[in-house]
Amino acid sequence: MLVPATMKGKDLNGFVIGADGAKAGWVAARLNLQGGGLEVFISDTFRRLLDLNARMMIVDMPIGLAESGKRACEAMARERLKPLRHPSVFSSPRRPMLSFDSYEEANGWGKAQAEKGGGLSKQAWMITPKIREIDNAIRPADQHRIGEGHPEVAFSRLNSGAPCQFPKRTKEGQAERERLLKAARLEEPREHYERLKKTFGSQVSLDDVYDACVLAITAKARLAGEALHLTDGARDSRGLLMEIWG
Repeated sequence: MLVPATMKGKDLNGFVIGADGAKAGWVAARLNLQGGGLEVFISDTFRRLLDLNARMMIVDMPIGLAESGKRACEAMARERLKPLRHPSVFSSPRRPMLSFDSYEEANGWGKAQAEKGGGLSKQAWMITPKIREIDNAIRPADQHRIGEGHPEVAFSRLNSGAPCQFPKRTKEGQAERERLLKAARLEEPREHYERLKKTFGSQVSLDDVYDACVLAITAKARLAGEALHLTDGARDSRGLLMEIWG
């Protein structure tokens, strides 16, 4: 785990975290509640992030998985992001899919179910290790301070309710999201990326950092009662609430 030297020996109770899964592990943006100072670092495990005891953490990863069908919170997020960014919300794996060892097995199981569109995208399969990691680490009682977020929903809230105009990996999209982060008084997010890139290279991307940063803003907004909360109140078989914060 790469921890900024400025975090060592300090009281860590007054901060929130936004986290995004990446090749390097978990990109985490730590935002101080007093003064707004920002630190971005890499954690090798989700458990290490939990152990930091943030006041609130919002993570870009499904929490709470349906046994069958689709999650209502994802449909709500797509509706929120129409007509530009709704494809960024892809369907999460259903809980039984986590038990398979290969994409072909999981996808085949999904297609064999009675529900329409029961297959699994390769994009969703690629994040199943991180979904398992979170699922093994949290309980329903933890959701008062651990929430699932979606960066594009979060950016839309900062953008007066409108989805971003450009895809996040384009130069225009990067500039658009950086503008929104700076308007929210987040200090130089690109500089944090450049620092991490020196150590992790292609294992971390600029959009990983921007996504973590906007989810830190979302975590702060949730504490203040100002974040978007998309849910129909449904819980999965483990009792985890299926919801998206933005």
